[in-house]
Amino acid sequence: LHLSAVKLAELHSDLKIQEKDELSWKKLKAEGLDEDGEKEAKLRRNLNVIMAKYGMNGKKDSQLADTNYIKDGTESDTLDDPRLEKLWSKAKTSGKFSDEELDKLWREFKHHKEKIREYNILLETVSRTEDIHKNVINPSEENLVKEEILHNKHRELKDKLRSINQGFERLRKVSHQGYDATSEFEEPRVIDLWDMAKSANFTEKELESFREELKHFEAKIEKHHHYQKQLEISHQKLKHVEGTGDKDHLTRNKEKYAMLEEKTKELGYKVKKHLQDLSSRISQGLQHNEL
Repeated sequence: LHLSAVKLAELHSDLKIQEKDELSWKKLKAEGLDEDGEKEAKLRRNLNVIMAKYGMNGKKDSQLADTNYIKDGTESDTLDDPRLEKLWSKAKTSGKFSDEELDKLWREFKHHKEKIREYNILLETVSRTEDIHKNVINPSEENLVKEEILHNKHRELKDKLRSINQGFERLRKVSHQGYDATSEFEEPRVIDLWDMAKSANFTEKELESFREELKHFEAKIEKHHHYQKQLEISHQKLKHVEGTGDKDHLTRNKEKYAMLEEKTKELGYKVKKHLQDLSSRISQGLQHNEL
């Protein structure tokens, strides 16, 4: 796959979550609790997202370029969307951003690109399911269940599209005006969650509690970013030492790299699992709004 050390650690975290979710689903299925197959379908969608994200789905153009804002700066990847490319170009030349702020803004653009990718994968899945459903001649109770599954998928599409639209508006605003010094959150995923939480059916007390949890979540993400940076630096040092032939030095660097790799994987898993839990809670709140 030719992935960097950071990307390999992220892949490990994604697959660990997928494995845990599949084990949970197998228990549910054994107890007869996934009769409509919706949870199984969601697992397949999640796996499709992972495969597309890391270039394992057989499509040459589907893999995110193996870049990392830590290692490669911000010029070696594309956003695959003319509107995003235009905004990014304006932001870079505006003079309103420091180098650190440009790195932060680039992470927001990449996060937005990933949201669009996930939306398109889900849209393709829904379209395929609808085509199969339309070809069924005799309506039955099973088909009514499938209609409910389609309804849930359309609701998920609606939530993702709302998040994409909100995210684009934020990128447009930040790109033109620069970062607000009083902004509450900096991490793209946390900003998304907070914007959606404010639209969900939460009481003031629940929203305040959620705000505090998001602050802890952002600190966890920042810690993960720190270890990602250290892992990438350690990987570069290791490659350099391998060429010197110094065995003692090589052993020490391998031990440090292994420690950083394990810590990065562990934190990556915790961040993604926490994100999954927070997203689920917001989704439930948004569904209450529609009832």
